[in-house]
Amino acid sequence: MRRADRLFQIVQYLRGGRLLTARMLAERLEVSERTIYRDIADLIGSGVPIEGEAGVGYLMRAGYDLPPLMFTSDEIAALVAGARLIRAWGGLDMARAADMALDKIDAVIPDAARARAREVQIHAMQMGEMPDDLRARLDRLDRAVEARQRLSLDYRDAEDRHSARTVRPLGLWFWGKVWTLVAWCELRQDFRMFRLDRICDMTECGAFTPQTGRDLETFYARMRQGGGCTPN
Repeated sequence: MRRADRLFQIVQYLRGGRLLTARMLAERLEVSERTIYRDIADLIGSGVPIEGEAGVGYLMRAGYDLPPLMFTSDEIAALVAGARLIRAWGGLDMARAADMALDKIDAVIPDAARARAREVQIHAMQMGEMPDDLRARLDRLDRAVEARQRLSLDYRDAEDRHSARTVRPLGLWFWGKVWTLVAWCELRQDFRMFRLDRICDMTECGAFTPQTGRDLETFYARMRQGGGCTPN
């Protein structure tokens, strides 16, 4: 859990008005008591009205709330709809993160905005086209993009021909039921798109350093000029 998320959770636990010890908070958040003491000190230092002391416990004075997030009605609708889309068509980790994001938004926005969020009637249904193994693959590729991790792919094209490719993953595109990986293919020495549902296997094979001409900026420039990208 990121530290920012942990601090948020501590505030939510203490908002209940019940005395909680550092040990209780540490068990709930799966961290050490020392980490909780440090987090509590930082929250108090930032102005959160937490009372108590080590060995006794902590509570929060009634009436305190987190500052409201200043979203417009249209922004709230967009956030809710986007999170629902990711929950239905994203990776397993992405779906869990979308649920957590919706919970956090619901917890801190004003009552009127909360009512608007709950009225959004934009939904996405997952009808079996995204099995769990494909969703897990999406999460794994997302992490590889972020970590700039080269991948060795065992890939099957539209004509069911297998090939082995070593690629530099650059980004993920969603086309409506179909996800593709945008990558620099070391075999073809060019940009390629790979459908996630045609990747049979993949192995991490070392980090890469971004290079001009082999990055997303170059890919997007080529797309704008009508150069396109050869699909696989």
